[in-house]
Amino acid sequence: MTVSIVVVSHSEKIADGAVELAAQMAPDVMILPAGGTDDGRIGTSLEKVLAALEKAGSQGGGTGPEGTVVLTDLGSAVMTAESALEFLENPAGVLLADAPLVEGLVAAAVAAQGGADVQAVRKAAEGVPGAAQKPEPAAGESEQEPVSSAPPDFTGDFELVNQAGMHARPAAKVAGGLASLDAEVTINGADGASMTGLMTLGAGKGTVLHVEAWGADAERAVEYVGGLVEAGFGEP
Repeated sequence: MTVSIVVVSHSEKIADGAVELAAQMAPDVMILPAGGTDDGRIGTSLEKVLAALEKAGSQGGGTGPEGTVVLTDLGSAVMTAESALEFLENPAGVLLADAPLVEGLVAAAVAAQGGADVQAVRKAAEGVPGAAQKPEPAAGESEQEPVSSAPPDFTGDFELVNQAGMHARPAAKVAGGLASLDAEVTINGADGASMTGLMTLGAGKGTVLHVEAWGADAERAVEYVGGLVEAGFGEP
């Protein structure tokens, strides 16, 4: 079993659409929508969220070692999700991610597809641009210099061999996997953990991706990107 994911949105259509998109990247992951009110209006439903969480738990998600990650769209959706947790027998296996709904969901889904645990899946979601940022250092504390200001720990150059190049699905695979690693990665200067950043590179077939990585998982991150690229992301 993999980590399951629940999407809580004020709109049923947004929740369903986000789940449909993420499912294209992670076919083996249970991703459940909980959008809109019970009567089809804009809003959130405690009953819908609770039903989705219970379904995830019944499949081994929320009650087993795999766990469930919840993503939400707006503040009141967080409140609804938190309220639903109070009704679960074992809420410890359910983690709320503070992340952009769509990009965070895709990153989380790809991480779950790759076998990441529940903590790593939440980290993948929260690692994308737009997620909650780290607090500013307190007065008197020194902020560490960004890792990327130093020479990279590992680098690699890989030529895109798939016909479509770096489109949405490959970008999601790269970003989702990197977001779950303890590494800062750039690819041709773009943030490797950003699906949209990678897509804006406009990298087509034959483009060489220069990967630079810093941190404890730097070597693993470069190898991860290289493996995906050399395999053509599983595409023609």
